[in-house]
Amino acid sequence: MNFMIYFRRVKHNLKILKKVVKVLGLSLVFLLLVMLILPYVFSDTITEKVKQYANSKLNSELYFSETSLSFFKHFPSLTVSLEDVVLKGSAPFEKDTLIQSKEIGFGVDILSVFFNEKINIDKIYIENGQIAITINSKGQPNYNVYISDEALPDVESEPASLKLSRIEIKNTDLIYNDLATKMYIKANGFNYVGKGDLNKSVFDLASNAKINAFDFTYDGEQYLKQKSVNAKLITKINTESLSFFFQENNLKINKLPVDFKGAIHFLKNGYSLDFKVVSENSNLNDFFTALPPQFITWLDKTKIKGRTDLLFSLKGDYIASENKNPDLHFNMKVREGFISSKESPYPVENVFLNFDTKLPSLNFEALQLKIDSIYFDVGKDFFNGNVITKGLKNPVIDAKIRSNLDLEKLNIALGIDGLHLKGLLKADVTSRGIYNAEDSKFPITKGELLIKDGFIKTKYYPNPIQNINIQSTIENISQDFKDASLIISKGTFEFENQPFDVVASFVNFEDINYNVKAKGTIDVQKIYKVFSQEGLNLEGFIKADVSFSGKQSDASNGNYEKLNNKGTLYLKDIQTSTAYLPKPFLIKEGLFQFNQDQMSFDEFKANYGTSDFLMNGYLENVINFVLSDKAILKGNFDLKSNFINLNEFVPVNNSVADENDSITSGVIIIPSNFDLKFNASVQKIKYDELIIDNLKGSIAIHQSKIGVQNTGFELIGTKVNLNGLYYNENEERAHFDFKMNAVDFDIKRAYNEISLFKEIASAAEYAEGIVSLDYKLSGKLDNTMSPILPSLIGGGTLSVKNVKMKGFKLFNVVSQKTETGALNDPDISKVDIKTTIKNNLIKIERFKFKVAGFRPRIEGETSLDGDLNLKMRIGLPPLGIIGIPIKVTGTQENPLIKLGSKTEDLEEIEYDEEIKPTEELKTDE
Repeated sequence: MNFMIYFRRVKHNLKILKKVVKVLGLSLVFLLLVMLILPYVFSDTITEKVKQYANSKLNSELYFSETSLSFFKHFPSLTVSLEDVVLKGSAPFEKDTLIQSKEIGFGVDILSVFFNEKINIDKIYIENGQIAITINSKGQPNYNVYISDEALPDVESEPASLKLSRIEIKNTDLIYNDLATKMYIKANGFNYVGKGDLNKSVFDLASNAKINAFDFTYDGEQYLKQKSVNAKLITKINTESLSFFFQENNLKINKLPVDFKGAIHFLKNGYSLDFKVVSENSNLNDFFTALPPQFITWLDKTKIKGRTDLLFSLKGDYIASENKNPDLHFNMKVREGFISSKESPYPVENVFLNFDTKLPSLNFEALQLKIDSIYFDVGKDFFNGNVITKGLKNPVIDAKIRSNLDLEKLNIALGIDGLHLKGLLKADVTSRGIYNAEDSKFPITKGELLIKDGFIKTKYYPNPIQNINIQSTIENISQDFKDASLIISKGTFEFENQPFDVVASFVNFEDINYNVKAKGTIDVQKIYKVFSQEGLNLEGFIKADVSFSGKQSDASNGNYEKLNNKGTLYLKDIQTSTAYLPKPFLIKEGLFQFNQDQMSFDEFKANYGTSDFLMNGYLENVINFVLSDKAILKGNFDLKSNFINLNEFVPVNNSVADENDSITSGVIIIPSNFDLKFNASVQKIKYDELIIDNLKGSIAIHQSKIGVQNTGFELIGTKVNLNGLYYNENEERAHFDFKMNAVDFDIKRAYNEISLFKEIASAAEYAEGIVSLDYKLSGKLDNTMSPILPSLIGGGTLSVKNVKMKGFKLFNVVSQKTETGALNDPDISKVDIKTTIKNNLIKIERFKFKVAGFRPRIEGETSLDGDLNLKMRIGLPPLGIIGIPIKVTGTQENPLIKLGSKTEDLEEIEYDEEIKPTEELKTDE
């Protein structure tokens, strides 16, 4: 009985279940039919509205090949997909691509299709794309492509609206290049899902991110390279104040777990930052996996144990226009560290490190470095130290370092591929106090350094540097320069069977008593290959046999009989750089002979860029110049050159720039500690596009000035005599002063080839013929080495000889207005035109000339910008006693001609920096 009741219930339940299954099945079929049919029914309507919305909301160009509507591309979201999409950036990046993607999808709220006049877009999908975000040095971004509703006068008429709840990015490469903060990020294989009510002014964005290969570079220095990143992030975003608050952000950089918190506020002219990155009690091995791969090629063959704590913070305002920078802080601790190659019986163990550094306002002069403990053992060998410094230029130092290491044991323990070290390294150094060269302060110091039987061999070169033996001591019993000494009692090494020996002592840093001997040969190219990777190269050869001894005061006071400086130094194919020049000098070949305080040059051959130099002569005060940053290096040379390109001497800022940023240049810098004289003979000189031939004369560098005296050269086919002076006032301004005499040159060629002549004699554009010039001019140059016109002061005479003014509007209009025809394309001969230049005006003294029986007379002024204020008188034949007075105003391109003689003076433009008086540069001392 009970069984029958149970059977009937089961049968009844099965009937109900069948009905439910049928209903569900029919519902599912209906849903599938709706999902298949709906895109076809509404395809044109929805797609067109989304396209209209994109066109109305984007202020940049959007390209795509085709569109589609489907539930199944991003199931179950109804998605409008654009194929092969290219979106250009916002101004000033209109020509650059911001987003390029195989597909960009817009998820549509299905209810809005049926019940709203607008279609709501609530999801965005990007697949297989490239996103390139760029911010130039002025802080202008390329991503301002979206026009907000506030910027539109009638948002109700929009066909769609953007109310995002999901952003999904798959397999996309992301580049972030911020030239303002010097930050560069590259993320290959970027996968991202972000969820939140992005339509609110303040919302929480929960997101997951995975990056296959992540690169991070700051100020040209790469800190992370090809690291995998996994991140779970919760970010509070305030769109009204443009602020981001990173609340819970757990990341893994390779294997290193990192907690990231902080905030960024976008200010009107910069950023306010508060970032804190922490990794606590992490595995030391995981830390090494986060380092750039070039530093950890040995990691897979090495066992690493220990714990580490890391802290990185960046806090404060970054406002470039106000020179404000945030404070940087980095701290690292290592406990119970252990590093051992699998082949080593001597591990590096008991590694202990407390490292802390602070950089207030990113100012390196305020750098605080604190290593209050570093220690490790290698068997019975050890290394320990404490180093604390504050400041950079005049640092306060508190340091103690002791070591007794067998370098071969250390080398095997670390197991670094391709590096083989041998030898004994002993060090015992203590130093405490302030280093300040200006106040002759040196820390109380006592130290010894010993390297015995040293040996270095790398995979980059087959032969080692060996037999390295260095024994040196440094000591100072007080905090004064006079008690400081450095003794290198032994310094030897051998390379390619060529020995090199040096011994040196420097006692009393206030008045250095020096004794240096060096002898040997160094093949720079080969020794560089010991440390260099393939593809990098540095050539050169040095052979030395020198001996220097004496006192710095005797060198500076000219007591050369008390010195004993002698020997030879031979250089070949050596590159040397200086902070004053943007390119390195290449010394092709040079033999230097030392005799007391003089260094003689014998057939010294050098190149700088495309320029070449051959010098013979000597330098004086060499030893004092080397030992003191205040000493003056003196010299006298015969200089010959086939070609000198002055354009290559102009400093250029090589920081990264985009096509919208002009590269900042500067004026040529003249060193302050040179007193050099050159008897020059140069076949060709290039400056800007100007070519100077066959220069011969005297050139001197003295007290940060360069002077040219009695120098002749050929310019635009004529001989020129020049005396001049040049000096830089700072990195952005320079002063020049010259007097030039040029006889019988082609005025048309001068206008076409000399930019300064074009500025001060713009009327020459319409002239053909021969003229001479005797002129003196001084003024300022800007950071492009171009003259600042209001700063020009000068005067002289332009002598006209057989010149035809063809097409010059001024003369032609005067001729037309007076109905004389006298000045219509006139021929002018034998006229001296005297002018002065000041405050952006050229004053023209009265001059007369004859043409076709008429006797014109001209005087007045013109501006360097082309404005006219001239008084003319056309003397009528036969003797010019009766004349027509004319006043000319307007511009050279559009002169205004009226009868009469009264005019208003042109406005002067005074330069706001006073030009210094011309200083004569003596070259006969």
